[in-house]
Amino acid sequence: VQLQAFGGGLVQAGGSLRLSCAASGRTFSSYAMGWFRQAPGKEREFVAAISRSGGSTYLADSVKGRFTISRDNAKNTVYLQMNSLKPEDTAVYYCAAGAPSLSSWYRSYNYWGQGTQVTVSS
Repeated sequence: VQLQAFGGGLVQAGGSLRLSCAASGRTFSSYAMGWFRQAPGKEREFVAAISRSGGSTYLADSVKGRFTISRDNAKNTVYLQMNSLKPEDTAVYYCAAGAPSLSSWYRSYNYWGQGTQVTVSS
């Protein structure tokens, strides 16, 4: 599985962005998907995960009520809708695949995209 994330950019605090992650391969719907982020000098942090069918989601406390994860298995794509962005959301965002179920542990995921930069100005 190859993953390509895009949709990052520079946005003012309070603004919105939607990240997309396109996956290659026929097994996309076999995997739970996740989004992680990493800010400079910090460890990679879990953001959100979605089940294989899309029926269940799991969000980090820091983004609950602001971010939404969704997927379209027909398009082999997972999305991260980010609203009410804060400067502390600034990071490189990575999509990941391969977890057998919803997981916030990065080692559960076997495949990673290249990351897309999100910068939120105050």
